[in-house]
Order: sequence, then structure tokens, then C-alpha cells
Amino acid sequence: MLSPGVLYDERLTAPRSWWLIAALLGTSVGLVLYPYGVLPLLGGLVVGTSLAAVAVSAYGSARVRVLSDSLVAGDARIPVSALGEVRVLDAGEALAWRTHRADPRAYMLLRGYVPTAVRVEVADPEDPTPYLYLSTRAPRALADALERARA
Repeated sequence: MLSPGVLYDERLTAPRSWWLIAALLGTSVGLVLYPYGVLPLLGGLVVGTSLAAVAVSAYGSARVRVLSDSLVAGDARIPVSALGEVRVLDAGEALAWRTHRADPRAYMLLRGYVPTAVRVEVADPEDPTPYLYLSTRAPRALADALERARA
């Protein structure tokens, strides 16, 4: 359920396999410390797993939100009035726009584990950013929300 004034809300969470990797990393730290005794092993296991889990959680905490008056993508907040054309990108197009077609001036909220994206033109002539590249698992829903916000 969305809050009033929120037209779209998505958290770009990390995949489950990354959490498994975090647990394995913590186990590895514990095993490295095993020659020093059982307490260092347990401490390394707890601290290593905790640090890896914090890193995965922080990377997977990026949000994309469309409010009635603005688009919030990660740390960026852009008024809807400054946005232009919205283009839904399938997996192939998204790959092209985040590699060889990418403009270094573009704002990219990019998560490699999310194959689809939306490309939003920036219509503000004073903003040097040509477009926003936003990874999203629901590109059509995000594009529709942006259109509703502009209407």
C-alpha cells in the first residue's frame, strides 16, 4: 500500500545470492582467525558476517519513488516539471544504455542485478544532466507513474 502522494515506490534490494555470499565471507574471516583459537574464530565469524551484511544491505537500499511533484531516485530529487520523455528499456536496451551508449553526464541509479530500466530525459535547459538511467524491476509501472505525475 502506497502512502498518500506516492505514485510509485521501489527498493532495489540485492538478490538472495548476495546474502549467501555475505555469510560465506563471514565464515571465511572466521576460518582465517581459527589458528588463533575458538574466540577469535567466533569473533571473526560474527564481525565478518555483520560487515558483509551491512555492505549488502546498504547497496540494496537504493529507492526509486515517484511523488506527486517529484522523482526521488537514490540521492537525487528532481521536480516532475523538469523531466521530459520517459522510455522503457528492456534488458538488451538497458545493457546498451549502461555501457557503450551511456553519457558520462547522465545520472545513473544502476544496479547490475536488475536487468531492466527506464531512461528519463531531463528537460531543464540549465541542468547539464541529459537523462536519468534508473534500474527498475517494473519499468512500465514506473513510466506510467511518471506520466500520471506530469498530468
